Amino acid sequence: MTKRNKIIYWIATIWLALGMLSTGVVQLFRAKAGQGGVDSIIHLGYPVYFLTIMGIWKFLGVLTVLIPKFPLLKEWAYAGFFFAMTGAIFSHIATGDSVIEIFPSLLLLILTIVSWYFRPADRKVILANQ
Repeated sequence: MTKRNKIIYWIATIWLALGMLSTGVVQLFRAKAGQGGVDSIIHLGYPVYFLTIMGIWKFLGVLTVLIPKFPLLKEWAYAGFFFAMTGAIFSHIATGDSVIEIFPSLLLLILTIVSWYFRPADRKVILANQ
């Protein structure tokens, strides 16, 4: 892995972790207002208990992406982030939200893809037939 790719990976991964952790905390504490809070989740048509589920998953996903080893578990964490963010984007689009309200989810989706793409070899799943 080149130094450039390693820098890109760590910048994207740290920003992804901070974004997922901060929104996960907002969701776990069920903040009234703000991105991903109670008002937002109700506006999108989801039950409030969904905040707890998403908050826990985001926290566990951040831990998984940051700790060494467990490449298969990392794949699942990245997939979970991908599905959560694409779901959030399409939920905002379906309710007619503006681009400003869609942007945080879109940014986290981009960071997820960049972090996954530039991850080091020891964080990738290696198939037996390769």
